[in-house]
Amino acid sequence: AQRPMIVVGGGVVYSDAAEALDRFVRHFGIPFTETQAGKGALPWDHPLNMGALGSTGSSAGNAVAHDADVVIAIGTRLSDFPTMSWSAWQHPDVRFVALNVAELDAAKAAALPLVGDARVSLDELDRALQEGGWGGASPERSAQVARLRSEWHEEADRVLHLAAETHVSQPEVMRLVNEQLGDGIVVCAAGGLPGDMHKLWRPTTPGSYHMEYGNSTMGYEIAGSIGVAMAEPERRVHVMLGDGSYLMLANEIATARQEGIALTIVLLDNHGFRCIRNLSGACGADNPFNDFRARDPESGTFTGEVLPIDFAANAASLGAAVFEAGSPTELEQALRDARAVTDRPALIVVETNPEPGVPAYDSWWDVPVAEVSGSERVREARKRYEEDLRRERSFV
Repeated sequence: AQRPMIVVGGGVVYSDAAEALDRFVRHFGIPFTETQAGKGALPWDHPLNMGALGSTGSSAGNAVAHDADVVIAIGTRLSDFPTMSWSAWQHPDVRFVALNVAELDAAKAAALPLVGDARVSLDELDRALQEGGWGGASPERSAQVARLRSEWHEEADRVLHLAAETHVSQPEVMRLVNEQLGDGIVVCAAGGLPGDMHKLWRPTTPGSYHMEYGNSTMGYEIAGSIGVAMAEPERRVHVMLGDGSYLMLANEIATARQEGIALTIVLLDNHGFRCIRNLSGACGADNPFNDFRARDPESGTFTGEVLPIDFAANAASLGAAVFEAGSPTELEQALRDARAVTDRPALIVVETNPEPGVPAYDSWWDVPVAEVSGSERVREARKRYEEDLRRERSFV
């Protein structure tokens, strides 16, 4: 192999294989990318960490995958998102080696299957490759990896500082929470946040990034964070969720209050189901019913006034300490004030502007578009879809 890469899945975290992975990649200079479950196994600034992979991948992660000739998949199911609907790898002769405790996942993509625990097996592979005399990645590949990684960090810094004309941008909120997390844990699950956090969140310790990503499990965030806080009571849990997800299961604030569990809940209020609105827009549709607006009596569509939902009052009625932030400075202070609340959950309402979006970085997800439509927008979306579909590959 001249251009090997590693896909780090959740199995690396579950088997406490971070140190073994660190030794392995440093011995051979192999760059690695992260799935949602594998994110944080090694620090974000590790010299061989290329960041997220796939449909929600970074520019570096997707670039290093594009021309890889050998892919070592560790503890990952190689599902639709990290594989970019199986379009992530375009080298004509790419081969896969899959290390997994599950035989089914070890055999995907016609891989050489290695069935075993990630930590033990990585140490065995390390010894075997050193004894076999494999020298690792070529100087050319190492130089490419260093360049891609540097360019990605510059781009991520740019996006994390994107300011909105009104209110606060979603990347800004992520950056400010990340900076104040300390030794805490972040929990997220649904909407546009998981994709943006997969790209831009910067974890420093294993287990500090908890993403439940089973097809956008809306409402999981607060309920799931109670369990996370009970499992690790010495670490402050920060919950990131949108207003749509909050409305699904806000009542779990009462459970946290009942148990005296301290959480910092950051609610990004962007007045609607923005993730699904953006997805439908990419497919050529225009669905205003994803906005939290009143029905306009003249047009009959949801284009009227913004619904006056008082999230702060709702959370307070359930027993939370409540803070509101309308600017980055106010959010920084609210995060400090919320952390001082130790006997119950604290919720921060941040009105966000959804316009400063995070780029896609040559990613794709196979979401079929209608073949026949009277809409020009849908027909154009179908044309783009058919072009992208040609990149999908079958490994059998």
